Amino acid sequence: MTITQNIKVAVDAVVFGYQDRSLNILLIKRKVAPFKNNWALPGGLVLENESLEDAIVRELKEETNVTIDYLEQLYSFGEPNRDPRNRVISVTYFALVKPEHHSIQADTDATDVAWFDINKLPELAFDHELIIKKAKERLQGKLTYEPIGFDLLNNKFLFSDLEKLYMTILQKQIDRRNFRKKILSFNILEELNERVSEGRGRPASLFKFNKKQYFKYKREGFLFDIK
Repeated sequence: MTITQNIKVAVDAVVFGYQDRSLNILLIKRKVAPFKNNWALPGGLVLENESLEDAIVRELKEETNVTIDYLEQLYSFGEPNRDPRNRVISVTYFALVKPEHHSIQADTDATDVAWFDINKLPELAFDHELIIKKAKERLQGKLTYEPIGFDLLNNKFLFSDLEKLYMTILQKQIDRRNFRKKILSFNILEELNERVSEGRGRPASLFKFNKKQYFKYKREGFLFDIK
């Protein structure tokens, strides 16, 4: 059987950031058609002799000025009509970052770049709403087996900040007493000799993650599970 293909490969990135107690997505405004002036995920076609990983790093740098050390592959999207120009398969990635550590700037195929609250997204180009939905589901699942606060919270934080992070991503309330007991039982948080006021109550302790301890536990088969 003779098979004729004219399929292009693209990469797109869902970059999550957490700031002002909201989960945000990094989006670019497209400079070119199709969907000119619409908001979209950063990404583009993979160049000849370029790996998928190199392509997504390049596209992020070119369109947003963001450089990320670790991107996790999410899913492949290949519906025949997802791009009106031609058949394009997109291999998508997602990442967790602290927005204040990145100076965003639009360039190449983007006229603007901005962070958007995941619950207040503009109309998106292509099938990027579906991609973000898939990434959000992955992120919610990831909460149950990995302490993602490493990547989203400040180096020092109140325990209530960690609770709010989980409630924001899961979009539901949690049993705060059981959550605290479970998290502290893993011995991957350090309570610091620093206290700050949260309001009318007495000052609360600051915490930090002990990454070295966590990765040591992980190598030994430790399972982070908050179900």
